[in-house]
Parts: sequence; structure tokens; C-alpha cells
Amino acid sequence: MKLPRLASLVSLFDSPLKCLRWGIAILAIGITVSIENLPSGKYSWFANEWLRDQLTILHADNTPETRFIVVDIDEASLAQIGRWPWTRSQLADMVEQILGPYGAKGVALDMLLSEPADEAGDQRLAMLSRYGPLVLAQAFDYDGNLPLRVGQLIAPRHAKVPRNYVLASGYIANNVRLAHVDAKAGNIGFVPDKDGMIRRLPLYTRYEQNLYPGLALSLMQCCSNQWSPPFQLSGNQNGSWRIPYQKNWSAYTVIPAAYILQQKIPSTMLENRLVLIGSSALGLSDRVATPLSPNSSGLLVHASALTAMLDLQADLAPTPWPGRWIAYLYSVILVSASAWLFLHRSAIANTLLLALASVAWLGIVFVVHKHDAEFSVTAPLVSNLFLLAVAVPLNWQISQRMSRRLLGTLRLYVAPAVVDELLRSNLTDPLAPARRNVTTLIADMEGYTTQVEALSAEEAAQLTRDFLACLTGPVLDKLGTLDKYTGDGLVAFWGAPLPIDDHADLALDAAQEIVHRVRAFSAQRALEGKAPLRVRIGIESGEAMAGDFGSALRSIYTAVGDSVNVASRLEQVARDYPYDIIIGQGAKSLVKQHSLILLGEVMLRGKEKATTIYSLPDALSTTKASA
Repeated sequence: MKLPRLASLVSLFDSPLKCLRWGIAILAIGITVSIENLPSGKYSWFANEWLRDQLTILHADNTPETRFIVVDIDEASLAQIGRWPWTRSQLADMVEQILGPYGAKGVALDMLLSEPADEAGDQRLAMLSRYGPLVLAQAFDYDGNLPLRVGQLIAPRHAKVPRNYVLASGYIANNVRLAHVDAKAGNIGFVPDKDGMIRRLPLYTRYEQNLYPGLALSLMQCCSNQWSPPFQLSGNQNGSWRIPYQKNWSAYTVIPAAYILQQKIPSTMLENRLVLIGSSALGLSDRVATPLSPNSSGLLVHASALTAMLDLQADLAPTPWPGRWIAYLYSVILVSASAWLFLHRSAIANTLLLALASVAWLGIVFVVHKHDAEFSVTAPLVSNLFLLAVAVPLNWQISQRMSRRLLGTLRLYVAPAVVDELLRSNLTDPLAPARRNVTTLIADMEGYTTQVEALSAEEAAQLTRDFLACLTGPVLDKLGTLDKYTGDGLVAFWGAPLPIDDHADLALDAAQEIVHRVRAFSAQRALEGKAPLRVRIGIESGEAMAGDFGSALRSIYTAVGDSVNVASRLEQVARDYPYDIIIGQGAKSLVKQHSLILLGEVMLRGKEKATTIYSLPDALSTTKASA
């Protein structure tokens, strides 16, 4: 089969395509790396925060939190005790009841007392904060639009300076009666994300020259008598700490504030526990949006933070994992696999591969996101989308171009069914030389010179075309590969470029059909008063090197091997036998669907031992033209 060398054709496009594919692969990995290094917290890049919110909702449970209690100034308490604001003496009574008879370990007050009220109540709260485990609240403003200066700040008592903090532009603090230098206070100010959701808290806030801890952190410091955390907290580069909302609101033990004042709860219920005091009443406007609910009590934010800190202190928090590096590794593995698989799969299969890979990444993220709060969970998904939009269409175009080139070359030489199978297999170079077990068929017209010597050139050419048509059709119909024409004959083989299990039987089927067509053609010629025709066929099976051989200027797809040479000798032997088809020992050993007859042994040229030959019962020649 003479054709431009396929490897040479591919080489015209190979280097540019390789560069393009590598460029796409590197860019896909670069997308993951770039997104993973975008700033987190203030912006929600590529639906990262939305996906984390969904994972948070899936992971949040209702397992009771028993290490602290939430005291809620709810609507029922306001109805029983009176409208807000309550007197400072009532607040002081509640705190004293919690710390005294109920024996709580510490109390954090999630409310601002910026205006002076009854002096006796303010003084009692100030004393509790100075000498007892009471943490007051103060809020910082981070927008910088208005220079807020309300009340008097309580300076922090710790000396160690953390590396990350959030800068504040203003504050709302308690009134001057509560702002004693020895009092304890925690920040309750939030920095909402761009969508208004509270996902993070400032661990430390810097205002002027001081650093102020958050409310839950201050409560932990107060009760452990350590002014640096007795555990490791990791915020992002902006100093914010992502709150791991581990529990739904129903997981917390919530006691109405009225029950404390009316002493309606068991004396042991608060013993040696921490207490958060705040309000869920709608009228007090302490409502925020969190991943668990678009309308949550601000108490849930501090309760979730306190749960996470207690877990860290007790070494119960998830072990930190390098989520960013896991994303890098996933992206590298997927992109590397895609660079190879995309060339060997259809566009639909590649799309399905990316879809399954994305689902797999979601499964990975479901586990990993609890262990790393800051890596982007959607970065690899964006890379997958890029591959879907760019790499899949590109490889489809490459496949189409290779298919068109392969079709144009092979359909003239190889059976259509074999071409279709080659296309489905998506081999990079299906015509590359390879060792194959093949069956070779060599057919020739007996006495060709005698037949054409009395004919004109046009008649000789027409006879040759009609005779070759009798030979070619059966070869292609029986999935054979047309090697070449030899003037008045052809060489064909089965088992390459694609392996075929029953290649010997298919070759015999084709030989029988060739004999049948030649005989019919010869009979038609006899009716026209022309000389009869006879075809001689040699068939042998064995190992051969089949592939595209030649140079860059000229090449041929052929099979080379001893079995091919034997088939040629057998075709020549047929002139001495009254059988149109002569079959060698190699083919005889592979035939399963045909009954053969033994013709005897012959010495073939180039062989040291005699070769046993066979034929088919219906291959007995009806005419034997002279050579």
C-alpha cells in the first residue's frame, strides 16, 4: 500500500500540537495555583464561599454542647422582666447569680453598655469585671467611613503581640464607669464578607497602639489566666479567623434570662461552665446572616467561636491539613491524566471524565475543608471548567483532523469495518510497524502475457482492471488489508493493522470468493469467444512485521516476513496443480471453519525441508490456461 508516510505527516503537526497541549495543561494548573493564592475573606472568588457554606450546612450537627451555656434575653424574658433596657442592677443580679450560687466558671456579656445608667448597677458590673471572671463587650468599626468614638475602651491586659490582626477605624465601647484599667473586655465587632455573611471574626483588632482580642477569646483567656491563647489559632493573612460553624443552634443549651433572675433552673446546671449572655429578641436587633441561617442571633457567632476554641484547647479540633497543596496535587494529577486520556477518548468521554473528576474533588473537599479553613475549594473546579471549554474542543478538533487524514488514506486499502475500528481505537499512529500474526494471500492471473499480447493497450488495460476488481472486492469484504497490486495480481493480508482472531479463515473466505468471481468472469468471456482465465492463489500464516515502511519521500504499508515469502512461493506452485488455491502449513494450523484436503509435499525455493501443502475441495480448477 503506497501512501505518504504517516509518521511524516503527523510530524508536521506534532510539535505545535504538543506545545499547545502542554501550554493548556500548564495554564490549567496555573489557574488552580492563582485562585488558591487570591486573598480570602473579603471577596468570594468563583463561588468558593457559597460551596463552603453548603459543606458547613452538611457538616453541622445537633450534638449537645455541654461545656458552656447560653443565657438568652429572649422575647419571653422581656415579657416577664420588662422592656429593654433593663436596669444595670438587674444585669448585675443576673451575673452575680450565675457566678455565685450557680457556680459558673466565667461569663461573657454580648451587649454594649455605652450609656451610663443606675450608678450602683454600673459599679457592681465594673467590680465583677475587675475582680471576677466577667468579660464585657466592646465593638470596633472597620469600614472607616465614620470616625466612631463612643464610650471608653478597656485596654487589653496581655502583652504578647500576635502577627496577624485587623485594623479598626473606630469603636463603640462601654461607659466610663465600666472602663477600669483592670476590667476585661472582648470585641464583638464583625467584618462581613462582601455578601453580608458573617464567616470570620477578627482574632485581634488593632486600634491605635493596642491589640484587642475577640469576645470568645477574651473569655478563654480570662478563665485560663493566660493572656495568650493556650492553643494555636490560625487566621488568614488579614488577621481574620474563619468560624467553623460546627453546630446548629439547637445543639446549644439556651436558658431564658428570666429563669436566671427567677432562679428557676437547677443549681448544678451552670456549675463550672462558661456562660454567654446575649439576646435573640428581634427588638434588640442582634440579628446577623451566617452560613447556617440568613437570620441568626449574634449569639450563635460567638457560641460557634467558643465551641471551636474549646475544641482546640482540648485537642479535639480536626488536625490541620495542607488543603492548598492537596488542591495543587489534584490539579497536577488530573491535568496530567487528561493530557494523555483526551487524545484516546471521544469528546463525550472526556466531558464525562471531567464531570466524574469534579465529583471526586467535591468528595475530597467534603473531608478536607474541615482541616483547612483558608484554601479555595473551587479552584480545581475552575481548572476543570477551563479544560472542558478549551482542551476538550481542541482534542476533538485534533481527533477529527487525524480521522479525516486516516480515512482519506486507508479507505482505499483497508476494509471499511477495519477503518471504523481504527477510528474507535484512537491509536496515535495505527500504521506504525509492529509484529503481528498475519495471513497473507497472493493472487495472480495465470498466463497474463499470453492473454494480453494480442490485445490493444486499451483492451489490455480493461482486462487488467476487471481482473483486479475480481480480486480486490473479496479482500475488502472479508476485512483484509490490500498491500499492493502486482500488475495482474495483488498481495493482501489479514491481522494488521488491527489484530483479528480468525484471520486465516477470513483469508480462505476471500480466496473462495475470488475464485468464484474469476470463474464467473471467465465464463462471461468464453461466451464472447475470448480465452478463459485462471487465478492462482497462495495463502500462508505466520509472524510478520506489518507497518508503514519506507522513507519520507515514498513509503508503503506492507507486511514483511517468512510467511509472506512462503505465500508467494505457494502461488507459483499452483501452476503445477489443478487447484486454484494452495495453502501452507501455517494457515492450515489456524483454520477452524474450513475443511482442507492434503495435496502432498513440495520443496519451495529457499527452503531446506519439504513443505506440506493443502487446498480447498471446491478450489479444483475448471480450466487450466497455459502460462
